[in-house]
Amino acid sequence: MSGGKSVSRCVGLAILGLPLVLSGSAGPQAGKKSDAPRQVAKDSYRGGLVTPPLPKPKFTLTDTSGAPFDFSAKTEGVVTLLFFGYTRCPDECPLHMSNVAASLRQLPASAADEVKFVFVTTDPARDTPKVLRSWLDAFDRRFVGLTGSDASVDAAQKATGVPPATKTARAGSDYAVGHANFVLAYTKDNLAHLIYPGGVTRGDWAHDLPQLIKERWQSQ
Repeated sequence: MSGGKSVSRCVGLAILGLPLVLSGSAGPQAGKKSDAPRQVAKDSYRGGLVTPPLPKPKFTLTDTSGAPFDFSAKTEGVVTLLFFGYTRCPDECPLHMSNVAASLRQLPASAADEVKFVFVTTDPARDTPKVLRSWLDAFDRRFVGLTGSDASVDAAQKATGVPPATKTARAGSDYAVGHANFVLAYTKDNLAHLIYPGGVTRGDWAHDLPQLIKERWQSQ
């Protein structure tokens, strides 16, 4: 799914203007049955724990049907995975997408429906709604695809705290897109407690997704 010779220059774990600490793993304490919010144990999640957690951003883009999509309102109280990338990415984008899709298929349908994966293209000029929808459907038809003007996509990235994507000219009219290579995981409290960088495996997602669905976090 490389979509040509474009090269993805992925940006690592950089969050604009936000102090944070990432641990190798984090999660709920084992054996706790209380309904009260729980302290997070450091050995239960495969993603990186974010301290302090990141608030869900407010931005509105356009989905692949042409309708406005208010990210904050449409994902209120739902486990939401947010990723900025592009369909011609030759490596990390399809890897993240296929790993999450495969892990969702392992869940009961009722549980998988509690997760929204939102993919925002960083290449709106080439990722038309039709192109974006076709690409997403190859992974999971439930995935939400968003697009907009370059300015609105940049604004969405800044609102999220993600470094805006950059373009580098290549031969002819081709260009590469450098973008952040991590998935932010917002849980039901509308905060991103975890980040999943490049290198996270299908098994890591399969391990973490069921916990993300049922997790209740201790107030910060």
